[in-house]
Amino acid sequence: PTSPAPLTPSPSPAASPASCSLTANPDTLLAETSNYRIDTIRVPTHNLDLLMNDSGELTVAKTRIAHRLTEIDAITNLWEEWSRDLLVNRFLFHEAQQGKPVWPQLESFHHRAEQRLEQLGTLAARFSSTLHADTDRLERITGRLEESIRTLRLLPLSTIFNLFPRLVRDLARQEGKQVEFVIEGGDTRADKRILEDMKDPLLHMILNAIDHGVEPPEERRRQGKPEVATITLRGARTATSIVLEVSDDGRGLDLDSIKQTAVRRGLYRPEELELLSPSQIRSLILKPGFSTRTRVTEISGRGVGLDVLRTNVERLKGTIEVESTPGQGCTLRVRLGTTLATVHVLLVAASGQTFALPVEFVRTTCLVQTSDIFSLEGHSTIVYEDNPISVVWLSDLLDLPKPAESLGKSAPEAHSRRARQRLSCIILQIGQDRLGIFVDALIDEQDVVLKPQSQLLKRVRYISGATILGTGNVCLVLNPQDLISAVRHWAGASALPQEGLTTASLPSEPQPKRILLVEDSIATRTQEKRILESAGYEVVTAVDGLDGFKKLQSRPFDAVVSDVQMPNLDGLGLTQRIRQHREYNEMPVVLVTTLASDDDRRRGAEAGANAYIPKGSFTQDLLFETLNRLILS
Repeated sequence: PTSPAPLTPSPSPAASPASCSLTANPDTLLAETSNYRIDTIRVPTHNLDLLMNDSGELTVAKTRIAHRLTEIDAITNLWEEWSRDLLVNRFLFHEAQQGKPVWPQLESFHHRAEQRLEQLGTLAARFSSTLHADTDRLERITGRLEESIRTLRLLPLSTIFNLFPRLVRDLARQEGKQVEFVIEGGDTRADKRILEDMKDPLLHMILNAIDHGVEPPEERRRQGKPEVATITLRGARTATSIVLEVSDDGRGLDLDSIKQTAVRRGLYRPEELELLSPSQIRSLILKPGFSTRTRVTEISGRGVGLDVLRTNVERLKGTIEVESTPGQGCTLRVRLGTTLATVHVLLVAASGQTFALPVEFVRTTCLVQTSDIFSLEGHSTIVYEDNPISVVWLSDLLDLPKPAESLGKSAPEAHSRRARQRLSCIILQIGQDRLGIFVDALIDEQDVVLKPQSQLLKRVRYISGATILGTGNVCLVLNPQDLISAVRHWAGASALPQEGLTTASLPSEPQPKRILLVEDSIATRTQEKRILESAGYEVVTAVDGLDGFKKLQSRPFDAVVSDVQMPNLDGLGLTQRIRQHREYNEMPVVLVTTLASDDDRRRGAEAGANAYIPKGSFTQDLLFETLNRLILS
């Protein structure tokens, strides 16, 4: 670790161009950092020697695979020779059945067939063995090449870390604060693109620490702290990620101030904030334009802040963690993948399509019984590791079309069948936020090459890129941050009080659609009720229009199926009364009646009915198709 001397407000030698531009115009520096690029890389000759050796090995492997073409040609020639022999002797069996003396020819043909079959087996076994050996050899070589090329792109974090000490000194002097800037892990190596894309976010993290975190010297003295504050920029590498941290020993985050800002900006209502966990409140500082500053300074209150960090980190498929202890300091921690070219994914199926989820965001996969799903605060929820987690169907979240088997009259049956099965569930975790995703099937787990989206599709919701599978099909790679954010948005930005829980209003387990059946004839009412219930609908009956309207006000319904000719209040009067109430404007109304003239249909439409089915043409399929169309539209 490098620990420079305390930075005091005393005059300094001539400042660098970067620090001079900061003092004159901070926005100029922010624009300059956005264009930061690393154009050259120093490569040790040892690495080039390894690449040359692997290149030679690759040429050998290419030559060996070319030899396999000769073996394939031998197999093809044997097949052609066998086919010609079979064509020449195709009438031998027919002639034998007619009693002609062809047994010597048959015996010779059978002997040749045995020899060729043995020869084919030998060629196939040799070809399989050598091809497996060549494939293994090629995999080892390409693996070494990939690792060597990836190593060439690795640079020490000190490449960008060393740009900040002078900047911190100038900012501290400008703000009248004393700061000791400590760099740790500068020798940690990371991909060149990570260094390029993280310079700007690191700058904002340091700005935030100096402006918001570190107190003035007199305030630190009153709190019994050293007058010189400490800001630490730390880099580390784990088995699966690069970790970048900026921490300070300042005042920490003021949760009450964050809540007030969230309410003032209209992000949350006060009652919703009471349901948020402390970690979720701390994460609000990453919202675009979010600032607790009420005045504009040189480095704060201009609407440019930590949302830049969030945007860049999400583009790099990373995560952000915010930790804070009041009065002791704050830490912003960024986790990024060690490589940006390939990604380890879990392939899943949803609505007949294949999608990929980065494995680093998958905590676990499990099977969930529908009896384990319950409603909590109006949201579908399961319990995992003693904590409630909201769940959602991936097909619902992506708004995918339903499979053909679940449309039409079989929709209630399909939903009922799905409810009886154990559901494949993926538990996603980003920081302390968790979400359960139901999918149709778990397919495979593999490494894929991530292809970025074109400029025309630079930011498509839920999608971080695409890849080409071994089958040649294009597979979309999902963005877990977008999925969890979308679910949080569905919930109206609300959350349950349990730590790490993200909620949503979920249509994952469809409840049976409730139909109000209004029919005065007991025979017809019983028959229609049985038909609707056999399709999976929940049916509530009424004996006339007046009884039907009373029951409509007692509970929610998805549609009304009514006769027209009834005592007390007929079907047309019931429809008109329904349409007079705003809360029932979108309620589907289907009239089923013996009145089939054009005038009767016109009166039904004028009353506000969505569909008019004469009993003369009434069928189960027609009723189901009409209800499904009206309810799902």
